[in-house]
Order: sequence, then C-alpha cells, then structure tokens
Amino acid sequence: AWPYHHLGFPGSISLKPSTMILYVKDYLTSLAGHGFRRFFFINGHGGNVATLKAAFAETYGSLSDREIEIRCELQNWYMVREVYQLAQKLYGDQEGSHATPSEVALTQYAYPEEIKSAPLDPHVAKGFPIYSAKDFRDNYPDGRMGSNPDLATPDHGKQFYEAAVKALSKNYEYFIAS
Repeated sequence: AWPYHHLGFPGSISLKPSTMILYVKDYLTSLAGHGFRRFFFINGHGGNVATLKAAFAETYGSLSDREIEIRCELQNWYMVREVYQLAQKLYGDQEGSHATPSEVALTQYAYPEEIKSAPLDPHVAKGFPIYSAKDFRDNYPDGRMGSNPDLATPDHGKQFYEAAVKALSKNYEYFIAS
C-alpha cells in the first residue's frame, strides 16, 4: 500500500495509506456490526505493516465509542520464525528485502507454468532511502533490494508454503483460543 514508490514501474497500482486505512476500517466495522470480534490478517508486503496497524488503531477507537471490542492480529508470512529461518538457510544475505528469492520461489510453486527468467545485473542495490517513485526506480532499477531472485526454485517455494501454512495455522489457532 505504500503509495508511490512502485509507480516508476509501468503497470503498478498503489493505494495511498489513507485509502487502505479507510478500506480496512470499513471492513472491520461492517463485520463487527454483524458480531465478528476477532480478525486475523496475513500480510505479504512490508509496506503494509504500519498502515494496517494504523487501521486497527483507528477502528479500535471508533468501535470503543459504540462499546464494541474487537481484536486484530497481523501476521507477516515472511517473518514467521520457520519461514525466516528457511530463507536464511537457503539464501543467507542474498534474501534481501524486495523481490526476494523466497517470495519468487513461492510464486513459482503456485504458478510453475509462468516461470520466466531474465538477465539480472550482478550489482544488487541495497540501503538507499526511498522518498518517491523516482528514488526507487533510480536506486533499484529492477526492483530488487539486496536480493537474488535467481536462487528461487519451485521446490523452495513448496518448502516456504508448507512452513508458512503450518506456522500461520498454529498462530491462528492460538489467537482464536486466547
């Protein structure tokens, strides 16, 4: 949802954080009005974390005025311990933080018929601040941030999928039971 940094890549669509906050708040408020009280979000993009937490906070505030208590849990599939450890084992410092081999591997596992390869510049940029789409495109011309997606394989994707499903299912069960 980070609003602009990917827009230097044709075909990118972004939501402003304020739009996403309104969407999530409406979603939660609607379901809370029907009696739902617990919401478990599985996220796949680091740029969404702050926005989702802000949406939860705004919703908690507006629903408390109506004396409705809800609980929201945010889980990032790529940060659950088992997935993170697997990425470190398979890719080490080449995992990076954007266009990562773990997310590419997961996509390859889900859509093996769509695998395509393209030559990648051996120089991989990392560590630049991002203030705009131009900054992002200038500093990360192919979208990679310290990552080497050439390391991805469908078999790795299967391992990530299984690790994520197992860990997130366990976390969900714990969340519902608590």
